Amino acid sequence: MIHLKELDKNNLFEVIKIHDTLTEYQKRCVAPNVVSIAQAYVNPQTWPRVIYHDTEIIGFVMISLHDEDIPKEDQPSYYLWRLMIKKDAQNHGFGKKVLDIIVHKAKEEKQKYLYTSCEMEDSMPYQFYITYGFMDTGLNDGEQILKLKL
Repeated sequence: MIHLKELDKNNLFEVIKIHDTLTEYQKRCVAPNVVSIAQAYVNPQTWPRVIYHDTEIIGFVMISLHDEDIPKEDQPSYYLWRLMIKKDAQNHGFGKKVLDIIVHKAKEEKQKYLYTSCEMEDSMPYQFYITYGFMDTGLNDGEQILKLKL
């Protein structure tokens, strides 16, 4: 079972090490978790969580609960800022289950959209998001901006 827990002193270092399991391409596409954790620490509008499969830590996810870059007409909306699944846990449907949890949270909290962005060097993670139901809204700052109507 996939579930999300708060980051704490017991899981911090294992979460930081997840970045080391990624391919070189994946490392270029997503910031190391230590950077994400620092960003969460200084930004009170973030919601960082550790991804568990049963009792095993398999990833990290962070959403922005309010993002100024999202158009006013689409507010309120969340922004999926980070999603990282360790290499040996990829391609098992865990990413989709994490998105299901995030979407459920966003709907409960009356959000209109869930936004995210991704690099386009490779078909992934773009294809993952499109298959899930995100719409491509175009390019901004070198990344495709995607949104999911909730």
